[in-house]
Amino acid sequence: MTQTPTARTPAQGQARAQFTVPAQHPMVTVLGSGDSLLRVIEKAFPAADIHVRGNEISAVGDQADVALIQRVFDEMMLVLRTGQPMTEDAVERSIAMLKASENGTSDGLETPAEVLTQNILSSRGRTIRPKTLNQKRYVDAIDKHTIVFGIGPAGTGKTYLAMAKAVQALQSKQVNRIILTRPAVEAGERLGFLPGTLYEKIDPYLRPLYDALHDMLDPDSIPRLMAAGTIEVAPLAYMRGRAQPRFTNVLTPDGWRPIGDLEVGDLVIGSNGEPTPVLGVYPQGEKDIYRVTSQDGAWTLCCGEHLWTVRTRDDKRRDKPWRVLETQEMIGNLRAGHCRRYELPMLTAPVSLPERAVPMDPYALGLLLGDGCLTGSTTPAFATEDRELAEALEAALPGVVVRHKGGPDYVLNRIKFPGDVVTLENPVTRVLQELDLLRTRSHTKFVPDDYLYNSAEVRLAVLQGLLDSDGGPVTQKDRTCRVQFSTASILLRDDVIALVQSLGGVAYTRPRLARDRKQGTALAAHRHDSHVVDLRLPEGIEPFRLARKRDKYHAAGGGGRPMRFIDSIEPAGREETVCIQVAAEDSLYVTTDYLLTHNTLNDAFIILDEAQNTSPEQMKMFLTRLGFDSKIVITGDVTQVDLPGGTKSGLRQVQEILEGLDDVHFSRLSSQDVVRHKLVGRIVDAYEKYDSTHGTENGGHQGGRAKSGHKGK
Repeated sequence: MTQTPTARTPAQGQARAQFTVPAQHPMVTVLGSGDSLLRVIEKAFPAADIHVRGNEISAVGDQADVALIQRVFDEMMLVLRTGQPMTEDAVERSIAMLKASENGTSDGLETPAEVLTQNILSSRGRTIRPKTLNQKRYVDAIDKHTIVFGIGPAGTGKTYLAMAKAVQALQSKQVNRIILTRPAVEAGERLGFLPGTLYEKIDPYLRPLYDALHDMLDPDSIPRLMAAGTIEVAPLAYMRGRAQPRFTNVLTPDGWRPIGDLEVGDLVIGSNGEPTPVLGVYPQGEKDIYRVTSQDGAWTLCCGEHLWTVRTRDDKRRDKPWRVLETQEMIGNLRAGHCRRYELPMLTAPVSLPERAVPMDPYALGLLLGDGCLTGSTTPAFATEDRELAEALEAALPGVVVRHKGGPDYVLNRIKFPGDVVTLENPVTRVLQELDLLRTRSHTKFVPDDYLYNSAEVRLAVLQGLLDSDGGPVTQKDRTCRVQFSTASILLRDDVIALVQSLGGVAYTRPRLARDRKQGTALAAHRHDSHVVDLRLPEGIEPFRLARKRDKYHAAGGGGRPMRFIDSIEPAGREETVCIQVAAEDSLYVTTDYLLTHNTLNDAFIILDEAQNTSPEQMKMFLTRLGFDSKIVITGDVTQVDLPGGTKSGLRQVQEILEGLDDVHFSRLSSQDVVRHKLVGRIVDAYEKYDSTHGTENGGHQGGRAKSGHKGK
C-alpha cells in the first residue's frame, strides 16, 4: 500500500492519508461485498472520514486513527497477496490486534497478517489456522514446548487447534500415534446402566473429539487408523490402565520383586540391561488379565490396555520403526499366514547386576554342576573325556589336584602339605556345603543365587562351564548353529534358561521321558526324565571355552540372532493391578522371564480435553506418563468444573505447581479469542463480570460453574 500526496489540506489538528489499491486486487476483495469490510472499518473509527474513489481510498481524521486505518489496509493487502480472502471477522480481529498494540496491552511482536496467514492444516477443501493473536501464540507454544496447557473459556479453539497440530504431526511423521482423552466424570460407573458395550457407552461422551477428527481427516480412513492403534480415543480412566497384576515380578538390581512392592525411586532393569529409576507407581484397581506367551515359552500377565513394543516382518523388511500396541489390539491377529506376526524386542546387552563375592570360580562351578559328583558320600569327582576340562578345573580350584582315576573319571583331591592333619576338609566339599550343593544329585542340582544374580561375567562363566560339560553345538544344514544342554534337574533347567535370558538370549525346553531315554552302559534304567534346553545367545557372547566345541560352533556360523514372537494371548481372570513408569529412554523394563514391556507412551501426540475435570491425582498420573519424543496438550476451562463437591480441580492445582517449569507452557485465552458466534464472547464477559463481584459467595464449591479468576485473566 502506498500513500500519495494529498490534494487538499485537512482541518487543523487532523491528518489525511490516501491509499492506492494495486490493479491486480479488485476493489471488492478490499472493500467486501456491498462494502461490508469498509463498514467494519468505519464502525471501528467513527471519528474518521473514509472515502473511496476508483482504486483510491482516503482517510481524514485524528492522526492516531488515520495511522491505524493505514495499518489496517496495509495488513489487509498482505493477507490478500497470499490468496486468502478477507472476512468481516478477520478485519475486526486485525483492528483489535492493532489497537491492542497501540494501547500497550499487546507487545505487538506479531502482526495481524502473520496471525491470519499461518496455516496449520489443509483438509477437505478448508484450511485450519489461528484467528487471534493468542491462538497463534498457543499454536506456536505447541511447536516449541513438550507440554502445553490451553486454558480459557469455551469457543476459543483450544481443543480444535490442538487436534489440528496433532494431525499435522502425524502426517509429517513427527509422531506415530495420536491419543485423545477426556476425564470421564460421567463415563465411569454411572454409565453402567446404559445398554451396549463399553465403547458404545462412552462414544457420545467423546463425540466432540470424533467430530474434530472428521473435520481434519478423510472419514473413511479414521476407522482404519483407530483399528491400527494410530489414533486412540478413550476416557482418561480407561486410557491410563497399562497395568500388570501386583504380584508380577519385575527385575531389579537385587533380583526379582513384585511390581506392587515397587516405590518411586526404586531401580528396575531396562532394555539395555542397566538399572533405571521408577518415576511413578499407580494402583489401577481390579482388571481383566491376559497371559501373554512368547514362542520360547516365556510368559507374563497384564491387562488389556498394557502396551507392547512390537514389529512385524513387513516393518522389519521396510526398515520401519517399532510400533506400540495394546494387548487387546493384538488378540486374534497374532498370525500372518503360517508365521507369528509380532516380534518382541530383546535385551540389547546382558543384564547388569552388582558383582557378588563367590566362594568358587564360576566356570569351575558350572563344570561341576554339569558333570561333577557332589553327593558327599565320596571325594568330589568329575567325569569328562576332555583332558582340557580337567586341566581347566584344576587351574580354577586352588588347593585341589584333579587326579585321573581311569577312563572319564577324575577325583578332586586336596593338595596335602607337610604338617597337615588327616582330618582337614576337602576345599571343594567345604564350598559345596556352603552353597547347599553338597549331597545333590543329577536331578536336584541348581545354580545358587549368588551366581544366578551376579555380574554378567560371572553368569556367563557358569553357563560356559555347564555347556562345556553337559552341552554342545548342534549343526543344522543351511542354518546357523544352535546350542543344546540337557539335565535331569528341573531346577537346573530353569536356572540355565534364566542365565541365557539374562544374557540377551532365548531358550526352549522340551522333556525326554525316562522310558524313552536310551540306556547307556549302566544296567539300571533311567529313573528321571531328562530336560533338553535349546538355546541361542546374542552375537559376541561366547557359549563355549572348550576348544573342540567352540571351533565347531563358529565353523557352523555361530548362533544367529535370538528372536522372540508373541505366540498367544489368553484370558487369565481378574486381579488387582498396578502400573509403573520408568526413566529409561525407550520406557521398557524387564518383567517375568526377561520379557520387555512398558506402559509409557512414546512418539505420541496426546491431548487431554476438559482437563478441569481431572483430580490432582489424575493430573499427576497423566503428566508422568509422558514418553520420549511425545507431546502433550492439555485443554480446559477452570470456570466449568464438574467434579463432585470437595474435589479440587487438577487443572487449577497444576498451574501453581508447574508455572515457570522449563519446557512447560501455559497459554491463556480469553473472551477476545472466542471464534464462535459473537454473542458467546459477550456471554463469557458477562459471566466473568458477575463472578468478579459475586466470587466470594459462589466460588466455594467445585461442582457446576466454579469461581473464575484463573491466572492470567
